[in-house]
Amino acid sequence: MLALSEACDRNKDPILGVLRAAFATCRSVLEIGSGTGQHAVYFAAHLPQLTWQPTDVAPLPASLGERIRLAALTNLRAPLALDVRHIPWPPIGADAVFSANTLHIMSWEAVGYFFRGVGAAMTRGGVLCVYGPFRYGGQHTSPSNIEFDAWLRTRDPDSAVRDFEAVDSLAQAQQLYLTADHAMPANNRTLVWQRR
Repeated sequence: MLALSEACDRNKDPILGVLRAAFATCRSVLEIGSGTGQHAVYFAAHLPQLTWQPTDVAPLPASLGERIRLAALTNLRAPLALDVRHIPWPPIGADAVFSANTLHIMSWEAVGYFFRGVGAAMTRGGVLCVYGPFRYGGQHTSPSNIEFDAWLRTRDPDSAVRDFEAVDSLAQAQQLYLTADHAMPANNRTLVWQRR
C-alpha cells in the first residue's frame, strides 16, 4: 500500500489555486522534496501544460516512484535523487521550482543551499513557490505554529519554523524577488518569488 500524507490531501487544492496563476507562463517545474508524490501527481494532472520533475533525497521513498509510475501521466517525469546541499543540482532547465513543507525540516545551512541551488537552476524570469509555516517579525502567526515549532526543535534541533525575513533575504541574494504571499489553511503560507 502506498504511503499517504493527510496534509497533502488537505492542502493540494489551495496550493493548486496559487500555482495556476504563479506558473501560468512556465513550462517545466522542478519539485524539491516530493515525499509521497501526491502533490506531483495531483499538480501534473491539473496543470497538463507543465512538465513536472519530482525529486527527493536518496534513497528515494518507495511510494514516490510507485505513485508516479501508476499515474502514467505524460507530463510527469520519473523522480530524481536530489540533495539540496550537493551543488550544482542536476541540469534540468526548469523555469519554475516548487517545494512544500521542506524549509522547516532542513537545517538552516541547507536552506541556504536550497536558495543557492534554485538560483543556479532557475532560468531568467523563473518562478519559485514555497509552501509552509513562517514567522513574521520574529513572531509566530498562531498558537499551533508555536507548538509545531517546539515539536520540530525537540525532534531535530536543526529544524524550525523559519523567519520570513531571513528566507526572503536568501531569495534576494539569488535575484529572486517576492511577488506574492498567500495565506493558506492551517496557518501556512505560499510564498512566490520571481527572477527578473
